[in-house]
Amino acid sequence: MPMFVDHSPAGECIFCKLVKGEIPSAKVYEDDLTIAFMDIGQATRGHVLVASKRHAVNLLELTPEEAGAVMQTAQRVAAGVNKAFDPDGINIFQANGAPAGQTVFHFHLHVLPRFEGDGLSVVWQREEPGFAVLGELAEKIKAEFA
Repeated sequence: MPMFVDHSPAGECIFCKLVKGEIPSAKVYEDDLTIAFMDIGQATRGHVLVASKRHAVNLLELTPEEAGAVMQTAQRVAAGVNKAFDPDGINIFQANGAPAGQTVFHFHLHVLPRFEGDGLSVVWQREEPGFAVLGELAEKIKAEFA
């Protein structure tokens, strides 16, 4: 787990400074809405971050256009990572809030090339509550779309 936690306001955000060119980065890709750059703390060889250019703390603060653009950039980056590093797999990871593992509070995705024995893991306690409970949970979420 990264040690650095950036709780800076938008004007002082490390990713905002990177977008403005105020701090250096190893840029992979950039367009009007997104930027992709090498993570300074490589979890695996070829670990890239894809961020919105506009400061948004998390996924919920993105516009639909920004959300789509970030995923398109992540797909482009993943294809490049796949060709460049020939990984055994690729994870796309995104965290919202400190309890979820977010350490820089500017929206970003991690494109993580995965290699057999790389030491990374995605683990959670699996529960199977049954379809009746799943249906109730689905209805609760759908009610919020109205």
